[in-house]
Amino acid sequence: MLKTVTVNIDRVKQSNRFEPDFWVIGDFIDNVLSHHKHKRIAEYSKFIKKGIFDLKAERYQTDGIPFLRISNLKYFELGTEDLVYISEEDNKANSKTILRHGDIAFSKIGTLGKILRIGKRFPEVNISQNLIGVGFKKETNKNYIFAYLLSKLALLQIKKNKKKQLQDKLNLDDIRDIEVVELPEEKIKKISELVEKAEEKAEKSLSILEQAQAIFYQKSGIDFSKIQKEKTFSVNLSDFAEYDLWTPAFSYPLYVNTLKAIQKKWQTIPLSEIATVKKGNEVGSDNYNKYLDKKDSDIPFIRTSDLVNYEVDQFPDFYIPEEIYQELMQDVKAGDVLFTKDGKIGMSAMITKNDKAIIASGMVRLRLKAEAKKYNLSSEYLFIVLSLKETGLYPAIRRTVVASTIPHLREERLKEFEIPILDKTSMDEITKLVKEAFELKDEKKKLIKEVREEIDSYFDI
Repeated sequence: MLKTVTVNIDRVKQSNRFEPDFWVIGDFIDNVLSHHKHKRIAEYSKFIKKGIFDLKAERYQTDGIPFLRISNLKYFELGTEDLVYISEEDNKANSKTILRHGDIAFSKIGTLGKILRIGKRFPEVNISQNLIGVGFKKETNKNYIFAYLLSKLALLQIKKNKKKQLQDKLNLDDIRDIEVVELPEEKIKKISELVEKAEEKAEKSLSILEQAQAIFYQKSGIDFSKIQKEKTFSVNLSDFAEYDLWTPAFSYPLYVNTLKAIQKKWQTIPLSEIATVKKGNEVGSDNYNKYLDKKDSDIPFIRTSDLVNYEVDQFPDFYIPEEIYQELMQDVKAGDVLFTKDGKIGMSAMITKNDKAIIASGMVRLRLKAEAKKYNLSSEYLFIVLSLKETGLYPAIRRTVVASTIPHLREERLKEFEIPILDKTSMDEITKLVKEAFELKDEKKKLIKEVREEIDSYFDI
């Protein structure tokens, strides 16, 4: 439906903005705000600053102070899959952009409106040049500000303010000028408590998953750190002929010897024997809808970039019409394990009860067969095995080939993964912990959904 807006030329000259969104959305926002008390987010903040500009990738470390990039922004949680770190010295030298618990990081290019609230997991983090950090005053209700920034009214303000150059972009003033509506005190209190509970569940679920992974390592009885990383090696021609995979990674001693160490101690079962493997679908970018443009019936479209901390992002970049969801009949349901096979290969996740999603072609859905019962295998145990580098990532790297410039893992190769079968007591213990962790993740998703609905329903947007 075509919408027209008449704008006085003096207003255009004053704002120096001629984009339709600026005026169409702007009039709508002005009308909503005129009925409520509101303040600029700058009034709640100690600072609003761009991230570090001159820190090159060569200075990244494997430990130290977390250094956030756009890929780490996953709305409620910090995505740790490709998290890098910087030294204490570099962090202190850039102290003006340090963020702590409750502070917020915005993406300033690319997919705008991605907002990360810094959790309790790390005492402090720093941010890269493509992010804008907001540090808040002590008296600010940080929980409420974060919740408000997830609302449609806040996202509309970001959409209005963005500038279109080679790609969408926000500057510091665009963030400073976001108007935060002061809801009734009792509603702010309720929303703040919901955010607090959600954060607790998110943090606890990750801790439990780390505990389950630690149990696997302990019960396996294998010291993987003692497996040597040889820099040079040779391979028999007969091995190439047997496996028909002529890549150095497939024969790399660290990966080969890791599997041998496991098989020396435990029985292993090919993944194909205990699980079905079903690839996702590419639905075409013409069918993508962003959050503000989607219908209520649209379904989240989960790409590899939408996996965060072993789950699917609650608010992915794109949504797909429900009719396509019905046509594809992917049958993705709670308890299914996801594993990425294209692009960023070797990431794993599980579907929770609150997830309704279409998965993209860059990942597969794994579901246990009836045969898995005779090995006491559960989806939760399979997930833990695939989440570890020795039993998930290494087998994936071994079987990955590069097609043109894109890494790719064929489903048939993925089926060759060997799944170690530990003793029943250990497997049951791992299963119980993983179930608890994903129940917490599911409860967290319900709470965050309630938070968003509380605010959006107040403005009836």
